[in-house]
Amino acid sequence: MSTAYVAAIDQGTTSSRCIVFDKAGAIVAMAQKEHRQIFPRPGWVEHDAVQIWDNVQQVVREALEAAGIAAADLAAVGITNQRETTVIWERDTGKPIHNAIVWQDTRTDRLVREIGGEAGPDRFRDICGLPLATYFSGPKIRWLLDNVAGAQARAEAGELMFGTMDTWLIWNLTGRHVTDVTNASRTMLMNLRTLDWDEALLDGLGVPRSLLPEIRASSEVYGEARDGLAGVPVAAALGDQQAALFGQTCFAAGEGKCTYGTGNFLLVNTGTEPVFSSHGLLTTAAYRIGDQPAAYALEGSVAVTGALVQWVRDNLGLIESSADIEALAASVADNGGCYFVPAFAGLFAPHWRSDARGVITGLTGYITKAHIARAVLEAAAWQTREVADAMASDTGTPLASLRVDGGMTRNALLMQIQADALGAPVIRAAVAETTCLGAAYAAGLAVGVWPDLETLRAQWRHDAEWAPQASAEVRERGYRKWRKAVDRSLDWVDADDAQG
Repeated sequence: MSTAYVAAIDQGTTSSRCIVFDKAGAIVAMAQKEHRQIFPRPGWVEHDAVQIWDNVQQVVREALEAAGIAAADLAAVGITNQRETTVIWERDTGKPIHNAIVWQDTRTDRLVREIGGEAGPDRFRDICGLPLATYFSGPKIRWLLDNVAGAQARAEAGELMFGTMDTWLIWNLTGRHVTDVTNASRTMLMNLRTLDWDEALLDGLGVPRSLLPEIRASSEVYGEARDGLAGVPVAAALGDQQAALFGQTCFAAGEGKCTYGTGNFLLVNTGTEPVFSSHGLLTTAAYRIGDQPAAYALEGSVAVTGALVQWVRDNLGLIESSADIEALAASVADNGGCYFVPAFAGLFAPHWRSDARGVITGLTGYITKAHIARAVLEAAAWQTREVADAMASDTGTPLASLRVDGGMTRNALLMQIQADALGAPVIRAAVAETTCLGAAYAAGLAVGVWPDLETLRAQWRHDAEWAPQASAEVRERGYRKWRKAVDRSLDWVDADDAQG
Protein backbone atom coordinates (compact mmCIF):
# COMPACT_ATOMS: atom_id res chain seq x y z
CA MET A 1 0.00 0.00 0.00
CA SER A 2 1.39 3.39 -0.99
CA THR A 3 -0.19 5.34 1.89
CA ALA A 4 2.22 5.04 4.80
CA TYR A 5 0.38 6.88 7.58
CA VAL A 6 -2.02 5.52 10.19
CA ALA A 7 -3.69 7.66 12.86
CA ALA A 8 -4.70 6.58 16.34
CA ILE A 9 -7.29 8.33 18.47
CA ASP A 10 -6.69 7.75 22.17
CA GLN A 11 -9.70 8.80 24.23
CA GLY A 12 -8.30 8.64 27.75
CA THR A 13 -9.49 9.38 31.26
CA THR A 14 -8.05 12.89 31.45
CA SER A 15 -7.47 13.83 27.82
CA SER A 16 -7.98 12.90 24.18
CA ARG A 17 -5.09 12.54 21.75
CA CYS A 18 -4.45 11.86 18.12
CA ILE A 19 -1.09 10.47 17.04
CA VAL A 20 -0.03 9.94 13.44
CA PHE A 21 2.41 7.05 12.84
CA ASP A 22 4.45 6.14 9.80
CA LYS A 23 4.95 2.64 8.43
CA ALA A 24 7.95 2.09 10.70
CA GLY A 25 5.75 2.70 13.76
CA ALA A 26 7.42 6.05 14.50
CA ILE A 27 5.46 9.06 15.72
CA VAL A 28 5.06 11.71 13.03
CA ALA A 29 2.83 14.16 14.93
CA MET A 30 0.65 14.34 18.01
CA ALA A 31 -2.03 16.60 19.48
CA GLN A 32 -3.68 16.37 22.89
CA LYS A 33 -6.42 18.17 24.79
CA GLU A 34 -7.64 17.64 28.37
CA HIS A 35 -11.31 17.49 29.25
CA ARG A 36 -13.13 18.44 32.42
CA GLN A 37 -13.31 16.06 35.38
CA ILE A 38 -16.73 16.34 37.02
CA PHE A 39 -17.16 15.32 40.69
CA PRO A 40 -20.85 15.75 41.64
CA ARG A 41 -20.42 13.93 44.99
CA PRO A 42 -17.66 12.13 46.85
CA GLY A 43 -16.79 9.00 44.90
CA TRP A 44 -18.68 10.13 41.78
CA VAL A 45 -16.70 10.87 38.60
CA GLU A 46 -18.26 12.01 35.33
CA HIS A 47 -17.24 13.29 31.89
CA ASP A 48 -19.10 15.38 29.33
CA ALA A 49 -19.26 13.05 26.31
CA VAL A 50 -20.09 15.92 23.94
CA GLN A 51 -17.02 17.85 25.10
CA ILE A 52 -14.93 14.74 24.53
CA TRP A 53 -16.23 14.34 20.96
CA ASP A 54 -15.50 18.03 20.29
CA ASN A 55 -11.98 17.59 21.66
CA VAL A 56 -11.39 14.49 19.54
CA GLN A 57 -12.31 16.39 16.39
CA GLN A 58 -9.94 19.20 17.41
CA VAL A 59 -6.93 16.96 18.12
CA VAL A 60 -7.45 15.07 14.86
CA ARG A 61 -7.31 18.37 12.94
CA GLU A 62 -4.26 19.53 14.88
CA ALA A 63 -2.37 16.25 14.45
CA LEU A 64 -2.95 16.22 10.69
CA GLU A 65 -1.83 19.85 10.44
CA ALA A 66 1.29 19.13 12.52
CA ALA A 67 2.11 16.16 10.29
CA GLY A 68 1.58 18.26 7.17
CA ILE A 69 -0.83 15.76 5.67
CA ALA A 70 -4.49 15.56 4.73
CA ALA A 71 -7.05 12.98 5.79
CA ALA A 72 -6.68 11.40 2.35
CA ASP A 73 -3.08 10.53 3.24
CA LEU A 74 -4.23 8.22 6.04
CA ALA A 75 -4.62 4.53 5.28
CA ALA A 76 -6.79 4.04 8.36
CA VAL A 77 -7.60 5.29 11.83
CA GLY A 78 -7.75 3.16 14.97
CA ILE A 79 -9.38 3.97 18.29
CA THR A 80 -8.26 3.19 21.80
CA ASN A 81 -10.10 4.33 24.87
CA GLN A 82 -10.70 4.43 28.60
CA ARG A 83 -12.68 1.26 28.84
CA GLU A 84 -15.52 0.95 31.33
CA THR A 85 -16.64 4.58 31.15
CA THR A 86 -20.32 4.49 30.21
CA VAL A 87 -22.49 6.78 28.10
CA ILE A 88 -26.10 6.38 26.96
CA TRP A 89 -27.46 8.61 24.22
CA GLU A 90 -30.59 9.14 22.15
CA ARG A 91 -30.66 7.15 18.94
CA ASP A 92 -32.39 9.94 16.99
CA THR A 93 -30.55 13.02 18.22
CA GLY A 94 -27.20 11.67 19.42
CA LYS A 95 -27.65 13.62 22.65
CA PRO A 96 -26.42 11.88 25.83
CA ILE A 97 -29.11 11.46 28.48
CA HIS A 98 -26.56 12.05 31.26
CA ASN A 99 -22.88 12.72 31.70
CA ALA A 100 -20.68 9.70 31.04
CA ILE A 101 -20.02 7.74 34.24
CA VAL A 102 -16.28 7.14 34.52
CA TRP A 103 -14.64 3.83 35.34
CA GLN A 104 -13.34 5.27 38.65
CA ASP A 105 -16.86 6.12 39.84
CA THR A 106 -18.12 4.27 42.95
CA ARG A 107 -21.81 5.27 43.00
CA THR A 108 -22.88 1.70 42.16
CA ASP A 109 -21.32 0.23 45.31
CA ARG A 110 -24.63 -0.60 46.97
CA LEU A 111 -26.10 -1.74 43.65
CA VAL A 112 -23.35 -4.28 42.97
CA ARG A 113 -23.83 -5.76 46.45
CA GLU A 114 -27.55 -6.11 45.76
CA ILE A 115 -26.91 -7.76 42.39
CA GLY A 116 -24.40 -10.14 43.95
CA GLY A 117 -26.85 -11.24 46.61
CA GLU A 118 -25.97 -14.45 48.41
CA ALA A 119 -23.61 -15.46 45.57
CA GLY A 120 -21.46 -12.40 46.24
CA PRO A 121 -19.05 -10.65 43.86
CA ASP A 122 -18.23 -13.85 41.91
CA ARG A 123 -21.84 -14.41 40.80
CA PHE A 124 -21.00 -13.97 37.10
CA ARG A 125 -17.23 -14.50 37.05
CA ASP A 126 -17.38 -17.89 35.30
CA ILE A 127 -19.25 -16.29 32.38
CA CYS A 128 -17.65 -12.87 32.00
CA GLY A 129 -14.35 -13.29 33.87
CA LEU A 130 -15.04 -10.32 36.15
CA PRO A 131 -16.11 -9.84 39.75
CA LEU A 132 -19.12 -7.66 40.48
CA ALA A 133 -17.54 -4.27 41.11
CA THR A 134 -18.22 -0.59 40.60
CA TYR A 135 -15.43 -0.59 37.99
CA PHE A 136 -17.41 -2.17 35.16
CA SER A 137 -19.99 -0.81 32.73
CA GLY A 138 -22.96 -3.08 33.43
CA PRO A 139 -23.81 -1.66 36.88
CA LYS A 140 -23.29 1.86 35.53
CA ILE A 141 -25.87 1.17 32.79
CA ARG A 142 -28.26 -0.14 35.44
CA TRP A 143 -27.77 3.03 37.53
CA LEU A 144 -28.53 5.28 34.55
CA LEU A 145 -31.67 3.32 33.68
CA ASP A 146 -32.81 3.57 37.30
CA ASN A 147 -31.98 7.22 37.89
CA VAL A 148 -32.61 9.10 34.63
CA ALA A 149 -36.32 9.78 34.21
CA GLY A 150 -37.91 7.57 31.57
CA ALA A 151 -34.64 5.86 30.63
CA GLN A 152 -35.80 2.29 31.27
CA ALA A 153 -38.91 2.62 29.11
CA ARG A 154 -37.00 4.41 26.37
CA ALA A 155 -34.30 1.75 26.39
CA GLU A 156 -36.85 -1.03 26.08
CA ALA A 157 -38.47 0.87 23.20
CA GLY A 158 -35.15 0.98 21.34
CA GLU A 159 -34.80 4.77 21.60
CA LEU A 160 -31.46 4.75 23.44
CA MET A 161 -27.95 3.48 22.70
CA PHE A 162 -25.20 2.46 25.09
CA GLY A 163 -21.51 2.61 24.46
CA THR A 164 -18.13 2.74 26.06
CA MET A 165 -16.07 5.57 24.60
CA ASP A 166 -14.92 3.55 21.57
CA THR A 167 -18.55 3.04 20.59
CA TRP A 168 -19.39 6.71 21.18
CA LEU A 169 -16.54 7.79 18.90
CA ILE A 170 -17.19 5.19 16.18
CA TRP A 171 -20.87 6.16 16.13
CA ASN A 172 -20.01 9.84 15.79
CA LEU A 173 -17.40 9.08 13.11
CA THR A 174 -19.30 6.54 11.01
CA GLY A 175 -22.88 6.23 12.22
CA ARG A 176 -22.23 2.54 13.12
CA HIS A 177 -23.21 1.24 16.57
CA VAL A 178 -20.37 -1.22 17.25
CA THR A 179 -17.77 -2.13 19.83
CA ASP A 180 -14.92 -4.65 19.87
CA VAL A 181 -14.36 -7.74 21.99
CA THR A 182 -11.91 -6.02 24.36
CA ASN A 183 -14.28 -3.23 25.33
CA ALA A 184 -17.28 -5.55 25.41
CA SER A 185 -15.39 -7.82 27.80
CA ARG A 186 -15.29 -4.96 30.35
CA THR A 187 -19.05 -4.50 30.57
CA MET A 188 -19.91 -7.65 32.60
CA LEU A 189 -22.40 -8.39 29.82
CA MET A 190 -20.30 -10.42 27.34
CA ASN A 191 -19.76 -14.17 27.51
CA LEU A 192 -16.00 -14.66 27.23
CA ARG A 193 -16.40 -17.97 25.40
CA THR A 194 -19.05 -16.99 22.85
CA LEU A 195 -17.86 -13.36 22.48
CA ASP A 196 -21.49 -12.28 22.41
CA TRP A 197 -23.88 -10.61 24.83
CA ASP A 198 -25.10 -13.20 27.31
CA GLU A 199 -28.76 -13.51 28.25
CA ALA A 200 -28.03 -14.59 31.82
CA LEU A 201 -25.86 -11.52 32.33
CA LEU A 202 -28.37 -9.19 30.69
CA ASP A 203 -31.15 -10.60 32.89
CA GLY A 204 -29.01 -10.45 36.02
CA LEU A 205 -28.20 -6.77 35.53
CA GLY A 206 -31.53 -5.85 33.94
CA VAL A 207 -30.04 -4.43 30.74
CA PRO A 208 -32.17 -4.49 27.55
CA ARG A 209 -30.29 -6.02 24.62
CA SER A 210 -31.63 -3.28 22.33
CA LEU A 211 -29.28 -0.79 24.06
CA LEU A 212 -26.15 -2.65 23.11
CA PRO A 213 -23.81 -2.30 20.12
CA GLU A 214 -22.75 -5.10 17.82
CA ILE A 215 -19.57 -6.84 19.01
CA ARG A 216 -16.88 -6.93 16.32
CA ALA A 217 -13.21 -7.87 16.04
CA SER A 218 -10.54 -5.47 17.31
CA SER A 219 -8.91 -5.23 13.87
CA GLU A 220 -11.39 -4.88 11.01
CA VAL A 221 -12.99 -2.06 9.02
CA TYR A 222 -16.15 -0.83 10.79
CA GLY A 223 -16.95 1.88 8.25
CA GLU A 224 -15.65 5.05 6.67
CA ALA A 225 -15.33 8.23 8.69
CA ARG A 226 -17.14 11.44 7.84
CA ASP A 227 -16.39 15.14 8.24
CA GLY A 228 -12.74 15.85 9.12
CA LEU A 229 -11.66 12.26 8.35
CA ALA A 230 -13.99 11.80 5.38
CA GLY A 231 -13.33 8.55 3.56
CA VAL A 232 -10.75 7.18 6.01
CA PRO A 233 -11.50 3.61 7.15
CA VAL A 234 -12.14 3.32 10.88
CA ALA A 235 -10.44 -0.03 11.22
CA ALA A 236 -9.64 -0.83 14.85
CA ALA A 237 -10.90 -0.49 18.39
CA LEU A 238 -9.07 -1.69 21.48
CA GLY A 239 -9.52 -0.83 25.12
CA ASP A 240 -6.50 1.17 26.19
CA GLN A 241 -4.74 -1.58 28.12
CA GLN A 242 -5.27 -4.20 25.43
CA ALA A 243 -4.02 -1.66 22.90
CA ALA A 244 -0.83 -1.25 24.94
CA LEU A 245 -0.40 -5.05 25.05
CA PHE A 246 -0.78 -5.06 21.26
CA GLY A 247 1.62 -2.14 20.85
CA GLN A 248 4.19 -3.94 22.99
CA THR A 249 3.78 -6.86 20.53
CA CYS A 250 2.89 -9.31 23.31
CA PHE A 251 1.36 -11.74 20.84
CA ALA A 252 2.45 -15.01 22.50
CA ALA A 253 1.10 -16.64 25.65
CA GLY A 254 3.15 -15.59 28.67
CA GLU A 255 4.17 -12.20 27.29
CA GLY A 256 2.97 -9.18 29.26
CA LYS A 257 3.31 -5.47 29.95
CA CYS A 258 2.42 -2.77 32.47
CA THR A 259 1.08 0.62 31.43
CA TYR A 260 1.55 3.59 33.77
CA GLY A 261 -1.15 6.18 33.29
CA THR A 262 -4.04 7.40 35.42
CA GLY A 263 -3.84 3.93 36.93
CA ASN A 264 -1.50 0.98 36.40
CA PHE A 265 -2.52 -2.00 34.33
CA LEU A 266 -0.53 -5.21 34.12
CA LEU A 267 -1.66 -7.67 31.42
CA VAL A 268 -0.26 -11.01 30.35
CA ASN A 269 -1.34 -12.84 27.19
CA THR A 270 -2.75 -16.29 28.04
CA GLY A 271 -3.40 -17.51 24.48
CA THR A 272 -6.66 -18.51 22.82
CA GLU A 273 -8.33 -19.92 25.93
CA PRO A 274 -9.49 -17.76 28.86
CA VAL A 275 -7.72 -18.42 32.20
CA PHE A 276 -9.88 -17.70 35.23
CA SER A 277 -8.06 -16.19 38.19
CA SER A 278 -8.20 -17.34 41.78
CA HIS A 279 -6.03 -14.45 43.02
CA GLY A 280 -8.08 -11.35 42.33
CA LEU A 281 -7.19 -10.79 38.68
CA LEU A 282 -9.53 -10.20 35.76
CA THR A 283 -9.97 -12.45 32.77
CA THR A 284 -10.40 -10.35 29.67
CA ALA A 285 -10.27 -10.44 25.89
CA ALA A 286 -6.82 -9.30 24.71
CA TYR A 287 -7.63 -8.75 21.02
CA ARG A 288 -9.21 -10.35 17.99
CA ILE A 289 -7.89 -9.91 14.46
CA GLY A 290 -10.57 -10.29 11.79
CA ASP A 291 -12.15 -13.73 11.90
CA GLN A 292 -9.21 -15.33 13.74
CA PRO A 293 -9.73 -16.78 17.24
CA ALA A 294 -9.60 -14.20 20.01
CA ALA A 295 -6.61 -13.97 22.32
CA TYR A 296 -7.22 -13.62 26.05
CA ALA A 297 -5.33 -12.05 28.94
CA LEU A 298 -5.14 -11.92 32.70
CA GLU A 299 -5.19 -8.37 34.02
CA GLY A 300 -4.43 -6.64 37.25
CA SER A 301 -5.95 -3.16 37.42
CA VAL A 302 -4.70 -0.52 39.86
CA ALA A 303 -7.04 2.45 40.03
CA VAL A 304 -4.77 5.31 41.11
CA THR A 305 -1.10 5.84 40.23
CA GLY A 306 -0.57 8.74 37.83
CA ALA A 307 -3.82 10.23 39.13
CA LEU A 308 -2.16 10.46 42.54
CA VAL A 309 0.58 12.66 41.11
CA GLN A 310 -2.10 14.91 39.63
CA TRP A 311 -3.88 14.95 42.99
CA VAL A 312 -0.83 16.13 44.95
CA ARG A 313 -0.31 18.75 42.24
CA ASP A 314 -3.87 20.04 41.99
CA ASN A 315 -5.39 19.35 45.43
CA LEU A 316 -2.37 19.75 47.71
CA GLY A 317 -0.17 22.06 45.62
CA LEU A 318 3.01 20.20 46.58
CA ILE A 319 4.33 20.49 43.00
CA GLU A 320 3.66 22.87 40.13
CA SER A 321 3.77 20.26 37.36
CA SER A 322 3.59 16.48 37.36
CA ALA A 323 7.19 16.24 36.15
CA ASP A 324 8.37 18.05 39.29
CA ILE A 325 7.65 15.06 41.50
CA GLU A 326 10.76 13.18 40.37
CA ALA A 327 13.23 15.83 41.58
CA LEU A 328 11.29 16.38 44.81
CA ALA A 329 11.19 12.64 45.59
CA ALA A 330 14.86 12.26 44.67
CA SER A 331 15.86 14.93 47.18
CA VAL A 332 15.49 12.36 49.98
CA ALA A 333 17.08 8.94 50.23
CA ASP A 334 13.92 7.11 51.28
CA ASN A 335 10.30 7.64 52.33
CA GLY A 336 11.18 8.35 55.97
CA GLY A 337 8.68 5.67 57.03
CA CYS A 338 5.76 7.27 55.15
CA TYR A 339 3.39 5.16 53.01
CA PHE A 340 0.52 6.43 50.85
CA VAL A 341 -2.34 4.10 49.87
CA PRO A 342 -4.39 5.99 47.24
CA ALA A 343 -7.66 4.10 47.62
CA PHE A 344 -9.67 7.10 46.45
CA ALA A 345 -12.28 4.86 44.80
CA GLY A 346 -11.61 1.70 46.77
CA LEU A 347 -8.89 -0.81 45.92
CA PHE A 348 -8.89 -2.72 42.64
CA ALA A 349 -6.76 -5.81 41.95
CA PRO A 350 -5.95 -7.95 43.77
CA HIS A 351 -8.10 -6.74 46.70
CA TRP A 352 -11.38 -5.57 45.13
CA ARG A 353 -12.41 -3.65 48.23
CA SER A 354 -14.81 -0.83 47.45
CA ASP A 355 -14.97 -0.01 51.19
CA ALA A 356 -11.31 1.13 51.24
CA ARG A 357 -10.31 4.78 51.20
CA GLY A 358 -6.98 6.53 50.91
CA VAL A 359 -4.59 6.77 53.85
CA ILE A 360 -1.16 8.22 54.57
CA THR A 361 0.58 6.28 57.34
CA GLY A 362 3.81 6.54 59.25
CA LEU A 363 3.62 10.30 59.68
CA THR A 364 6.06 11.84 62.17
CA GLY A 365 7.47 15.29 62.65
CA TYR A 366 10.39 14.22 60.46
CA ILE A 367 8.25 13.83 57.32
CA THR A 368 8.50 16.55 54.65
CA LYS A 369 6.74 17.03 51.36
CA ALA A 370 9.71 15.29 49.72
CA HIS A 371 9.01 12.12 51.72
CA ILE A 372 5.35 12.30 50.70
CA ALA A 373 6.42 12.71 47.07
CA ARG A 374 8.56 9.60 47.34
CA ALA A 375 5.69 7.70 48.96
CA VAL A 376 3.50 8.72 46.01
CA LEU A 377 5.93 7.09 43.56
CA GLU A 378 6.34 4.05 45.77
CA ALA A 379 2.55 3.64 45.87
CA ALA A 380 2.60 2.97 42.12
CA ALA A 381 5.43 0.47 42.50
CA TRP A 382 4.02 -1.46 45.47
CA GLN A 383 0.55 -1.71 43.93
CA THR A 384 2.17 -3.12 40.79
CA ARG A 385 4.14 -5.59 42.92
CA GLU A 386 0.90 -6.85 44.47
CA VAL A 387 -0.54 -7.51 41.02
CA ALA A 388 2.66 -9.16 39.78
CA ASP A 389 2.60 -11.54 42.75
CA ALA A 390 -1.03 -12.44 42.00
CA MET A 391 -0.15 -12.99 38.34
CA ALA A 392 2.67 -15.35 39.30
CA SER A 393 0.31 -17.30 41.57
CA ASP A 394 -2.25 -17.74 38.75
CA THR A 395 0.21 -18.62 36.00
CA GLY A 396 2.76 -20.49 38.11
CA THR A 397 5.54 -18.39 36.56
CA PRO A 398 7.27 -15.56 38.45
CA LEU A 399 7.86 -12.34 36.55
CA ALA A 400 11.27 -12.49 34.84
CA SER A 401 11.09 -8.90 33.58
CA LEU A 402 8.47 -6.24 33.00
CA ARG A 403 7.87 -4.33 29.76
CA VAL A 404 6.56 -0.88 30.61
CA ASP A 405 4.99 2.03 28.79
CA GLY A 406 2.90 5.12 29.43
CA GLY A 407 3.60 8.67 30.52
CA MET A 408 4.92 7.85 34.00
CA THR A 409 7.73 5.72 32.56
CA ARG A 410 9.56 8.97 31.75
CA ASN A 411 10.18 9.18 35.50
CA ALA A 412 13.49 7.33 35.84
CA LEU A 413 13.30 7.34 39.65
CA LEU A 414 9.93 5.62 39.55
CA MET A 415 11.27 2.99 37.16
CA GLN A 416 14.18 2.26 39.52
CA ILE A 417 11.80 2.07 42.48
CA GLN A 418 9.66 -0.33 40.45
CA ALA A 419 12.60 -2.60 39.62
CA ASP A 420 13.57 -2.63 43.30
CA ALA A 421 10.00 -3.44 44.39
CA LEU A 422 9.74 -6.33 41.91
CA GLY A 423 13.27 -7.64 42.19
CA ALA A 424 13.20 -7.91 38.38
CA PRO A 425 14.37 -5.77 35.45
CA VAL A 426 12.05 -3.09 34.09
CA ILE A 427 12.30 -2.49 30.32
CA ARG A 428 10.84 0.62 28.70
CA ALA A 429 9.62 0.52 25.11
CA ALA A 430 11.27 2.96 22.71
CA VAL A 431 7.81 4.25 21.77
CA ALA A 432 6.33 5.08 25.16
CA GLU A 433 2.91 5.74 23.60
CA THR A 434 2.26 2.06 22.99
CA THR A 435 -1.47 2.44 23.61
CA CYS A 436 -1.80 4.58 20.48
CA LEU A 437 0.75 2.43 18.66
CA GLY A 438 -1.33 -0.67 19.34
CA ALA A 439 -4.47 0.97 17.93
CA ALA A 440 -2.51 2.10 14.87
CA TYR A 441 -1.03 -1.38 14.39
CA ALA A 442 -4.46 -3.02 14.58
CA ALA A 443 -5.94 -0.53 12.11
CA GLY A 444 -3.01 -0.89 9.74
CA LEU A 445 -3.28 -4.68 9.82
CA ALA A 446 -6.94 -4.45 8.82
CA VAL A 447 -6.15 -2.49 5.65
CA GLY A 448 -2.81 -4.06 4.73
CA VAL A 449 -0.29 -1.44 5.86
CA TRP A 450 1.43 -4.25 7.77
CA PRO A 451 1.01 -7.84 6.54
CA ASP A 452 1.21 -9.81 9.77
CA LEU A 453 2.08 -9.87 13.47
CA GLU A 454 5.66 -10.93 12.90
CA THR A 455 6.29 -7.75 10.93
CA LEU A 456 5.07 -5.75 13.92
CA ARG A 457 7.11 -7.79 16.38
CA ALA A 458 10.27 -7.10 14.36
CA GLN A 459 9.71 -3.35 14.83
CA TRP A 460 9.65 -3.44 18.66
CA ARG A 461 12.56 -1.67 20.35
CA HIS A 462 13.41 -0.65 23.91
CA ASP A 463 15.27 2.48 24.96
CA ALA A 464 16.04 1.94 28.65
CA GLU A 465 16.31 -0.80 31.26
CA TRP A 466 16.52 -0.66 35.06
CA ALA A 467 17.95 -3.53 37.09
CA PRO A 468 17.01 -3.96 40.76
CA GLN A 469 19.50 -2.38 43.16
CA ALA A 470 17.82 -2.88 46.53
CA SER A 471 18.64 -5.95 48.58
CA ALA A 472 15.99 -8.61 49.12
CA GLU A 473 15.87 -7.65 52.80
CA VAL A 474 15.15 -3.98 52.04
CA ARG A 475 12.59 -4.93 49.39
CA GLU A 476 10.63 -7.32 51.59
CA ARG A 477 10.68 -4.99 54.59
CA GLY A 478 9.23 -2.19 52.46
CA TYR A 479 6.61 -4.55 51.06
CA ARG A 480 5.63 -5.69 54.56
CA LYS A 481 5.12 -2.08 55.64
CA TRP A 482 3.13 -1.38 52.48
CA ARG A 483 0.80 -4.30 53.26
CA LYS A 484 0.29 -2.92 56.78
CA ALA A 485 -0.66 0.43 55.28
CA VAL A 486 -3.15 -1.28 52.94
CA ASP A 487 -4.76 -3.00 55.94
CA ARG A 488 -5.37 0.41 57.49
CA SER A 489 -7.25 1.61 54.38
CA LEU A 490 -9.88 -1.14 54.61
CA ASP A 491 -13.38 -1.03 56.17
CA TRP A 492 -13.52 2.76 56.03
CA VAL A 493 -16.91 3.12 54.32
CA ASP A 494 -19.80 2.50 56.71
CA ALA A 495 -23.37 1.55 55.88
CA ASP A 496 -24.65 5.01 56.75
CA ASP A 497 -22.13 6.87 54.58
CA ALA A 498 -23.69 8.68 51.60
CA GLN A 499 -22.96 6.55 48.54
CA GLY A 500 -25.76 7.61 46.23
